[in-house]
Amino acid sequence: MGAPGFWDDQREAARISSEHARVTRRLDRYNRLRREFEDARELYEMDPSLEPELRAQLGPVAEELARLQEDALFDGDYDPGDAVVSINAGTGGTDAQDWAEMMLRMYLRWSADRGFQTELIEASPGEEAGLKSATFTVKGENAYGAYKAERGVHRLVRQSPFDSAHRRHTAFAQVVAAPLLPEEDEVEIDEGDLRIDTYRASGAGGQHVNKTDSAVRITHIPTGIVVQCQNERSQASNKATALRILMSRLAELQVEEREAEIARERGATQDIGFGSQIRSYVLHPYQMVKDHRTGFEVGNAQGVLDGALDGFVRAYLLAKAAGKIV
Repeated sequence: MGAPGFWDDQREAARISSEHARVTRRLDRYNRLRREFEDARELYEMDPSLEPELRAQLGPVAEELARLQEDALFDGDYDPGDAVVSINAGTGGTDAQDWAEMMLRMYLRWSADRGFQTELIEASPGEEAGLKSATFTVKGENAYGAYKAERGVHRLVRQSPFDSAHRRHTAFAQVVAAPLLPEEDEVEIDEGDLRIDTYRASGAGGQHVNKTDSAVRITHIPTGIVVQCQNERSQASNKATALRILMSRLAELQVEEREAEIARERGATQDIGFGSQIRSYVLHPYQMVKDHRTGFEVGNAQGVLDGALDGFVRAYLLAKAAGKIV
């Protein structure tokens, strides 16, 4: 980075500098973990009776090492960066809207557990309960790489609290994750391809809705992508944020198109649209969460809904690295 002319292209230089810092942090973590392991081994060799204490001491080391190994699986162009995530209620009426809100809670908790920073951009309340849609940004190392594992349709099976007979209902919600592009990055958008609407944010939805008079909805006519923002203080700020999210969604569309092309080359068929159920969350008549892409499953459904998603993400990354899924 000290070579003459390195900073002539400031955007590329900044990208390389950021990547260098990321790899350096990863190497420092590895060296620290290795030292801790070597120290524990030396202590054990001197006094084997310390084994129980040393095992307990190495527990967190093993967990961090697993996270470090996971980091090596984030190999996409945008994987190391931030993400913008949308949750849309699907088939299932009020249950689907309630499911969308449950998923928002799950992801906010998971993000907090991983040390990510989140900001709610918009939340459209449901007609009776829950949310029709919600969009939030996630900032932190490998945020997009982690959330990319969550793209697709999530299915909930439970006894509906909105059914007086408490019958079993099935509801669906879709997760769309896109790389949150840096503000200096731009994707070319023809203004003629946009329909921009302004509206007043609904007062319903409790803590999820920041009430303003300047919410903005942008529709990208060629692709049908719709983004909206209602949490900024001015219409201009909401429009700028919505445009940034739209650019991120268009960048994600390009990623999906490349993945679909790879799938075709491999002879695989992959539906990246709304109909692709990636995971089922069964709360009745038994409890289980199963990922249909990897076969990974957990019996503690409530733990998953409280944010315990790391196992699912790790299984997805390993399957993707092995070429079992695209």
